[in-house]
Amino acid sequence: MIDREHYTPSPASARVRKNEGDKWTLILVRQLRHDPEKVWQALTDPAQLREWAPFDIDGSLDTVGATVKLTWVGTTTPIETTVTRADAPEVLEYNDTRWELEPLGGGTRLTLWTNIDRRYISMGAAGWHVSLDVLDSVLNGTPIGRIAGGEAMKFEGWKQLNTEYAKQFAESND
Repeated sequence: MIDREHYTPSPASARVRKNEGDKWTLILVRQLRHDPEKVWQALTDPAQLREWAPFDIDGSLDTVGATVKLTWVGTTTPIETTVTRADAPEVLEYNDTRWELEPLGGGTRLTLWTNIDRRYISMGAAGWHVSLDVLDSVLNGTPIGRIAGGEAMKFEGWKQLNTEYAKQFAESND
């Protein structure tokens, strides 16, 4: 495992879209050097998700209609989650989350769409940003360990991203 002290988050880069009320959609795009099939496995397999995602699940997310218990890191109450779309290896949807995988060169353009309350959008962006950096390290064979929940909020890189995203999203407010 690589020492986390050497991990520096990639540059802040996300978009937001206002929905009705206080719900906004956070959109993060990441270019990964791995084919969509490998990325798909990292998005759907419980063991792989435990290495990078900010939640644990008790089953696979690869089948439409599958119901799993999703537990966010740092919480104890699972959320029953049903997969509403699983077009491997292109689109995965569950709850308020949509993943799109697009072949790009020899790799994948991964896009995350997730709905989040406006009050928490910069925090969510920072958290997902760090998680996607960790995903990239896992896929590259140089894992740095999952950084999620309260642990992420203590991490200096998360704090910097949260500040940067708060500034970026303030400009796109309303």
